[in-house]
Amino acid sequence: MSIARYSVSAALVLAAIISATNMSSAQTQITTHVTLATATPGGGFPFFGDNAAAVINETDKSLNVETQNTKGSAENIGLLNDRKVDIALVAGEPAYEAFQGIGQPKTTALVIQAIYSNPGMFAVRGDSPAKTLRDLVGKPIAWGTRASGLTLLGRYVTDGLGLDREKDFEPHYLEKAGDGPLMVADGRVAALWGGGVGWPGFTAVMQAGGRFIGLTPDEVTKVTAKHNFLKPITVPAGAYPGQKDAVNSVGSWSYILARADLADDVAYRLAKALNGGHTALVKRLDQAKETTPQSTFMAAPSPQQIHPGVQKYLREVGVMK
Repeated sequence: MSIARYSVSAALVLAAIISATNMSSAQTQITTHVTLATATPGGGFPFFGDNAAAVINETDKSLNVETQNTKGSAENIGLLNDRKVDIALVAGEPAYEAFQGIGQPKTTALVIQAIYSNPGMFAVRGDSPAKTLRDLVGKPIAWGTRASGLTLLGRYVTDGLGLDREKDFEPHYLEKAGDGPLMVADGRVAALWGGGVGWPGFTAVMQAGGRFIGLTPDEVTKVTAKHNFLKPITVPAGAYPGQKDAVNSVGSWSYILARADLADDVAYRLAKALNGGHTALVKRLDQAKETTPQSTFMAAPSPQQIHPGVQKYLREVGVMK
């Protein structure tokens, strides 16, 4: 009797071990690892990317999104084209040039999500005599890192105004985006160029008593007439600490792009997790209010450049027909 009981108990234990092993194996198999390229430390992309990855992972336990720092948008496009990362953050201007094949082969990357609009503007110290962009001509300006999409936006804006960023200003390019605010504070540069709402560099300057310089209505008209992919954008008063007035400028949308061969089901799950975790993401960073399915459909260069897996999700939620 005792031997029989022992045999039954042993069989139950063995069955439990096998079941647990199978369950663990199944869980391992369904966890999808996704690499997300961001940018240099201290900038807006790492801030957004780290928070977005955390929310995606919390919302869909089958996904494990891991971020990695890069030099920014230009490098990220190359990484996507070479299939070295799964998804990446890319600013609107580098994305535009990559989709159009300007100075490079046309990218095969596809849109997963439009994340937020990027109105470009300058931040200066509170005691700066500069009031307009023209007041900054000839002055030292921190334009950002060379591979940053915001830096490219600065070139388009100055070009639209008939200015040469290299000749009409004293340009400073950063190793890390986070270096800019200190350069403004200690007077090494007259202004820091950047963009968007919630950008860490601007937050630092504004918390130190700084203020913004945007574009005049005439300047907005001139820039958008020459570069029609840029759109007028207004940053509302109070978007940053101590910001008393709205700031008018131009800009474009930044994206999460995916390598062309990212599986449709993975793209679908990413889009669904971002929308399902939208409230949690907004609690982490204010600019995520714009990170919606509607923004993706509106801001994508064309519906065909939205990943098929994302298109499926957009149809499910009624954004695409």
